[in-house]
Amino acid sequence: MTATVNAVGPTYRTWQRLPRTVVGEALFSLGMCVRVPYFGTILPHVRSLEPGRCEVTAPKWWGIRNHLGTFHAIAACNLAEVAMGMLAEATVPTTHRWIPKEMRVQYLTKATTSLHAVAEIEIPDFDTSDDGMDLVVPVRITDKAGTEVVHADITIWVSRAARTYDR
Repeated sequence: MTATVNAVGPTYRTWQRLPRTVVGEALFSLGMCVRVPYFGTILPHVRSLEPGRCEVTAPKWWGIRNHLGTFHAIAACNLAEVAMGMLAEATVPTTHRWIPKEMRVQYLTKATTSLHAVAEIEIPDFDTSDDGMDLVVPVRITDKAGTEVVHADITIWVSRAARTYDR
């Protein structure tokens, strides 16, 4: 059920043009936060991005702490949405558009450290449905020890664009 992603949008093109260094990743992450300002509240750092997969980290800093001193649940949701959104930008061809539809989240244990999110899917054949499709993007969020602290399944609606455009 895999297909070749046939057209790369500007988000993924930008990622491809930047060097695979801490500086290149930081520049991309900063640009992403300029484009989507709310993402900046968690200070995300995109570590890797390719069609079907995205890794993002977020530090534990005072701005994301809850009353227990742990990583706030909604800040973790924001991290999941960053990973899903960048995955979608790198995966959904420019002949299609996507929008978040639903998010199911499990808070598995207290998040006491910085977090690491991985969103990963098998790339579907986007051309098989002219009516659109639900695409569930699972996001696994782990702490520094590798323990999964949050799991999110984010459903996005993918449909053919009214016209082909360059995101």
